[in-house]
Amino acid sequence: MPRNVLCGLTQTGCPDASKKSLPALKQAMVDVHLPLIEEAGARGVQMLCLQELFYGPYFCAEQETRWYELTERVPEGPTCQLMQEMARRFGMVIVVPVYEEEMTGVYYNTAAVIDADGTYLGKYRKTHIPHCHPGFWEKFYFKPGNLGYPVFETRFGRVGVYICYDRHFPEGARALGLAGAEIVFIPSATTAGHSEYLWKLEQTSIAVANGYFVGTNNRVGVEKPWEFGEFYGTSYFADPRGNVLAEGSRDQTELVVAELDLDLIADVRAQWQFYRDRRPESYGSLIASEEPR
Repeated sequence: MPRNVLCGLTQTGCPDASKKSLPALKQAMVDVHLPLIEEAGARGVQMLCLQELFYGPYFCAEQETRWYELTERVPEGPTCQLMQEMARRFGMVIVVPVYEEEMTGVYYNTAAVIDADGTYLGKYRKTHIPHCHPGFWEKFYFKPGNLGYPVFETRFGRVGVYICYDRHFPEGARALGLAGAEIVFIPSATTAGHSEYLWKLEQTSIAVANGYFVGTNNRVGVEKPWEFGEFYGTSYFADPRGNVLAEGSRDQTELVVAELDLDLIADVRAQWQFYRDRRPESYGSLIASEEPR
């Protein structure tokens, strides 16, 4: 029987962060996403990924401790609880990127994975944390993830998550494939003039190199008050051959939907035997504590 899965990605902008309290700003972003989740349910989407840090602005444009107030426990916090209700209501797997508090002062950029019956399956914590370019001061907010690269067995397929800056590091993407991922969602917040030239090149290459589907989403617009760059949208799905199956606009809040034929994974891997032909015994220098001379 064919294994076709209808998948969706959200992309939205954010209100001016200087004009709302943090609770009001958070509620405004949740309110923007709820109609997109409703639309996904009405269209029969079976797996949905929300954008990185979806219930707030990309606050890493500055270094201010007030943004710590956006953290929540996972899965006990109100956002995960709400998304569990949405998952149950629509019979839909939902990937929920949030700002996680493990304990006071220890915070992660996290994505919770919720199954189609509302069951919390687990979480991925962003592993690679940038702090290298004006407007991307993430080490001020996030501790590097410590959960490895889990793959989640959902009702509709095996799901992995990578988050934004992670996508520049092929090792974790390969680990997800080795662990059995069929679809890897990569929620992102990335601006024009910085990484746009890599946006299509890099993530279609991840799909090809690992023989799985990739769904990646980005914000849209210029977020005030920082205005440090334009989030350029163009959220998309890529298949294991690197073909873009569906793509969002550059500047509109929208739901991007594509049907993924998971049987294609076996077809592609029969042609390109990357997993068979790996030589892990020769890769020791990649994880050596010192660079080889």
